[in-house]
Amino acid sequence: MKKILLIFALMIGINGFAQNQTAKELYETAKKFMREGDFDNASLVLNTALQKDPNNFSMQKDATYLFYLKKDYGNSMELGKKLIDRTESDEEIFQILGMTYKAIAEYKECTKLYKKGIKKFPKSGILYNEYGELLAMNKDLNGAIEIWEKGIEVDPNFSSNYYNATMYYFNKGENVFPILIYGEVFINLESYTTRTADVKAALFDAYKKLYLNGEVYKALQVKKTTLFERSVLETLTRTVTMAAEGITPNQLMAIRTRFVLDWFSTKNNLKYPFRLFDNLQFMLKEGFFDAYNQWIFGAAADVAAYDLWVNANDKQANSFKAFQQSRVFKMTPGQYYMK
Repeated sequence: MKKILLIFALMIGINGFAQNQTAKELYETAKKFMREGDFDNASLVLNTALQKDPNNFSMQKDATYLFYLKKDYGNSMELGKKLIDRTESDEEIFQILGMTYKAIAEYKECTKLYKKGIKKFPKSGILYNEYGELLAMNKDLNGAIEIWEKGIEVDPNFSSNYYNATMYYFNKGENVFPILIYGEVFINLESYTTRTADVKAALFDAYKKLYLNGEVYKALQVKKTTLFERSVLETLTRTVTMAAEGITPNQLMAIRTRFVLDWFSTKNNLKYPFRLFDNLQFMLKEGFFDAYNQWIFGAAADVAAYDLWVNANDKQANSFKAFQQSRVFKMTPGQYYMK
């Protein structure tokens, strides 16, 4: 009842003062309602703004999204189909229309849409991720992983493709090596979400499997292994004896320290410059590496034990957290060597 009264009051109010407000001002008000989850009032104000500026692409795009949020998929689809052919169309309108198609199970149209979007925006990590998720929904996991990995290649700083690729290899359980690369890049791009905890657990599990029963050597025998992958795996074989007593956060600290030192001393970094490994070397030199490894593997192995480590090493833990929050980790384009 209160919501209806508010809408009614706004209708009266808009009729009274809309003449004194610009389309831009009304649009800002509509976006405020959207952020607050008040979609009815957002639609009311946005429609008034569009009366003043009917060809405004951004407002029409938000109108498409509002229709989707209100489950008015027919209008969302009708407006979205018009907007994707506009000269100013962007990745987001393809994403919104794709969400609408998924909601009504129009998977064939959705496939056509993503292919069209990727053709127009060939470096769109968002569209590759959405397309991969559509394929996964249709049980085409082989197709999905190819799309997610292509998304990583063309847009190396969009985190969701790394997440989906990591979880694909984790759930498949056959080749754990990609988890080491994709997973660790992901947690540096997206460090504090629920997905981060999932990937930390996958990373810890992948290291345990890689060192179990000579799996690191078996991985070297995979025919499709790239030269980069072989170089990483060969460097890791030098640390196998260090895992004789098991894989623990402390053992991984020692193993990964040795890996970083060996990787850079053998000039592999010149053959395959890789931003992630540069970051590991920097943290090792600056004294953050122990806290960083505890942040990944300590929390994944035993939360209570990790909390004890943080309490016992509060200065070190706080310094790492401050460092992590003060920088924006970015992968360098052109450093994709996995496929």
